[in-house]
Amino acid sequence: MASPKRFIAGAVCPRCAEMDKIMMFTTDDDDQVRECVACGFTDAVSDAEQPSNPELETRVNKRKNEDDHTVKQVVFFKSSADDE
Repeated sequence: MASPKRFIAGAVCPRCAEMDKIMMFTTDDDDQVRECVACGFTDAVSDAEQPSNPELETRVNKRKNEDDHTVKQVVFFKSSADDE
């Protein structure tokens, strides 16, 4: 069942930048639609599950950090200023 059209307070149209001109409603297919009454812009968002796309392989997500970052031994050297 379609929902009644309601104006969204404070919403700004992405096309014409008019404020308080966006109305939102739900269609029979459970799609949420927003529409600008000033310029006619429409945008629909579906609640249906989108097909998941696998993450693209890049240099950033391939590398596994297997380096050993533990401190083995700290060595201090005396400088000539320490002798005085």
